[in-house]
Amino acid sequence: MRIGMSLAERGGTDALTELTERLRRGADDGFASAWLANIFGLEALTALAIAGSQVPGIELGTAVIPTYPRHPAMLAQQAMTAALAVGPGRLTLGIGLSHQVVIESIYGYSFDKPARHMREYLDILLPLLDGTPVSVDGSTVSAHIGLSTPRAARVPVLLAAMAPRMLQLAGERTDGTVLWMTGPATVRDYIAPTITAAASAAGKGAPRVVCQLPVCVTNEPDAARAQAAEEFAIYGQLPSYRAMLDKEGAAGPGDVAIVGDEDAVATQIAGLADAGVTDFVAAEFATDAAGRQRTRSLLKKIIAGG
Repeated sequence: MRIGMSLAERGGTDALTELTERLRRGADDGFASAWLANIFGLEALTALAIAGSQVPGIELGTAVIPTYPRHPAMLAQQAMTAALAVGPGRLTLGIGLSHQVVIESIYGYSFDKPARHMREYLDILLPLLDGTPVSVDGSTVSAHIGLSTPRAARVPVLLAAMAPRMLQLAGERTDGTVLWMTGPATVRDYIAPTITAAASAAGKGAPRVVCQLPVCVTNEPDAARAQAAEEFAIYGQLPSYRAMLDKEGAAGPGDVAIVGDEDAVATQIAGLADAGVTDFVAAEFATDAAGRQRTRSLLKKIIAGG
């Protein structure tokens, strides 16, 4: 199992400089990948292109870019351009539906027929990423276009998938899934078997299962879980994440956070590999310097095989 890091967004006019420094430190610490969400601050592909062009080696991923606000042809063009900036084989494009409250109330799009929307979106996005023109007349999105954007290498696509139809689609059409707030039992008993079966039926190889969870090394696990419950409270209310927490038997985000002393956290991370996770992405959330250093030190030790 590869170990990645979450590039949590921070504000300020020096946000890109800070992002680049955190990416550089992560690469120096041996992380295999770094993942940036596209929410309401930095645009993820632009930010990764800028930071990644200055920090070699480490894989760069979006986790995730919402599909509705961006036409798939524009996203394909942008992803291939960003891939040129960082070099061949480094960029992974994570996409997802986002949430009904975001898409309808904030962006003003209809969230009707989300599974059909994603199927039609991939009908356009995937061929364009492969350099093939498309002619698609869908009920949610259409395109008649070819792109001349240079392609250094194929850009893999991961789909944020939790509902059965989305997992089926991810296994059949993409390179895997990228998860958030999904615990080990749910990955083992539901996510991994469903997406792997879909990929196998489609004649594809084993899919990636990228699992991102909060992590904190501490001697006060109850306090850390309470902190995670407060810091990530919104994810216990959004329906898609709520469904995964319910599958896990978790009251809220604090119950799926990976917390405890070094041995406890190392054991929980190892358990994710046993559950079928191919990539664990650590969302480090300790608030004090000592806790941050302790968490990072353990992750470095795990990466080094210690």
